[in-house]
Amino acid sequence: MSAQSGARLQALLAAVLFSTGGAGIKVEAFSGLQVSSLRSGIAAMALLLFLRGRLVWSLPVVAAGVVYASTLTLFVLSTKLTTAANAIFLQATAPLYLLLLGPLVLGERFRRRDVLYLIAVAVGMVSCFLGRAPASVTAPDPATGNMLGMLCSVVWALTLMALRYVERDVSRPGAGMTAVAVGNVVASIAALPFAWPFPSASPAEWTTIVYLGVCQIGLAYVFLTSAIRHLPALEVSLLLLIEPVLNPAWTWLMRGEHPGRWTIVGGVIIVIATAARSLNEARLVAVPRA
Repeated sequence: MSAQSGARLQALLAAVLFSTGGAGIKVEAFSGLQVSSLRSGIAAMALLLFLRGRLVWSLPVVAAGVVYASTLTLFVLSTKLTTAANAIFLQATAPLYLLLLGPLVLGERFRRRDVLYLIAVAVGMVSCFLGRAPASVTAPDPATGNMLGMLCSVVWALTLMALRYVERDVSRPGAGMTAVAVGNVVASIAALPFAWPFPSASPAEWTTIVYLGVCQIGLAYVFLTSAIRHLPALEVSLLLLIEPVLNPAWTWLMRGEHPGRWTIVGGVIIVIATAARSLNEARLVAVPRA
């Protein structure tokens, strides 16, 4: 197997692992803050073992970690309260805010051709809200969960910008992974006072929590960082679009959760719009300029 083929497999495995978060987070014995604290704490230990102590410290790295911690917490709380489909599709609207904030934060230009993409993502977001499923055992408060999901997408956009900022310093490789590890530490500690004491749960439920930390976050990032070394950013981003596609499917198969027709329509619009924009960006870069 060539290096690129292996990297594609790793990117796919990362996307599949990420996609299992929705079903895993909905484990019944634990509250949202308990899942957040335990998942991030276990993930932090797994990531620190992977990094083998090779941490890159700076104020921007710590700041990026704190912002990422907010994303981790909000995503868990959103997924606990609304359907997994709504939570992941709303998070997938982060590029909308990247386009709007990029010129202000990173000095990246906003182009007129991005307007169509913004409209498509906005339509998908509205569809997700219109398709709000009634309250159920796995989604007890869809309205609050959707609002937290929308806030999560904003914070995720800020996280991506922060990670992009720290990774710009080529003299300090590994800054992004350090920020991810720091974010998990912060998320775990911040939720711990509200999560303690932990409930008595079945071995299967504890196994799910351990899986979320070790595999769904820790191992997924190991695969992703390895894949990025050998693949263009565009190809990685397209392969990762498998996550929002599989996330609702796993939750439906494992938890019996039905997201609703309009939510699926909105998610399809968001995923297709993101893929089309990524491909268009690659085409424009490939065209020689006079």
